[in-house]
Amino acid sequence: MRVLRALMVLSLLGCSLLVQAEPAQHWNVGLHRMSVPDPLDGQPMQVLAFYPSSGQPHVRRIDGYRLNVAAEAPVVMGRFPLLALSHGNTGTPMALHDLASALARRGFVVVAAVHPGDNNKDHSRLGTLSNLYGRPLQISAAITAALEDPLLAPELSAERVGMIGYSAGAETALILSGARPDLQRLLRYCEERPLDADACTRHGEVIADRDDLLPEPDPRIRALLLMAPLSLSFGRQALAEVKVPSLIYSGDHDQLLAVDKNAEALARKLPVTPNYRRLEGAGHFVFMSPCDEVQRARMPALCNDAEGVDRLGIHLSLQSEASHFFNKALGVTSRAGLHTASN
Repeated sequence: MRVLRALMVLSLLGCSLLVQAEPAQHWNVGLHRMSVPDPLDGQPMQVLAFYPSSGQPHVRRIDGYRLNVAAEAPVVMGRFPLLALSHGNTGTPMALHDLASALARRGFVVVAAVHPGDNNKDHSRLGTLSNLYGRPLQISAAITAALEDPLLAPELSAERVGMIGYSAGAETALILSGARPDLQRLLRYCEERPLDADACTRHGEVIADRDDLLPEPDPRIRALLLMAPLSLSFGRQALAEVKVPSLIYSGDHDQLLAVDKNAEALARKLPVTPNYRRLEGAGHFVFMSPCDEVQRARMPALCNDAEGVDRLGIHLSLQSEASHFFNKALGVTSRAGLHTASN
């Protein structure tokens, strides 16, 4: 265990060293909105895309978050990798806008579905099978939509697709990479730790509202970035088909998820040994975008970190390492006459 920690734990000081090696950021950030049918019921599903743009950005607030983006502006000519993003339960992609924007500046297109029934405005599917197995279908639909979109598709490298998952979004990412949830593991966990208010609100039972859904992987996804991953339902056998490289970040003071049963257990059990970064003193919400004063006043529980935790520094390091990780994992190389990620 000591060797594992020595190899996999990265201190905040170590993270800060990565930023210095990051190449210059070339582009502005475009924001494109798509409406895609929800695979579960055909109703409109909102999908957002962050991408490298030559357009002039403007500051605007979306869902309370301050973004500096060029709405519906032209995409820089290139062959850019595609990264799908899945937000946490009852969340919004905007909570991760700084990571999405930073990756867009570095030459990635990031597409994020607002998961129907499990977002900041609609909780109607929370705790159901349709949510557990529907979220991956929604991300697959978002990937397909991006690859067919008139604005984005001409500049995408369709064979280079990765995924970013935060909290429950990491569970979604693992299912898309071949993991098969073992719902009995969650029941056993809640018998062992019934006071876990986040995982065990229904004593570990998932509402069986659909009997026609199963976990469906998406072979297009070739690399994973997982932050504060929810992974209670995955034992070693359930993860056996996850054969893609992964980068995992967690905080050792996560207020919602038991790190020993989630991120640490996941790092041990994945068949392809991941890069695992455990951040000292950091909580669950440290991976959400750094807050301004308006947000701090409106949602202090999501914005305020423990003393000594530098959220901005963590994000700068995360952005840099994520770019390097996806470039390497997806085999991104420069091509004459075309822009690529970090080129």
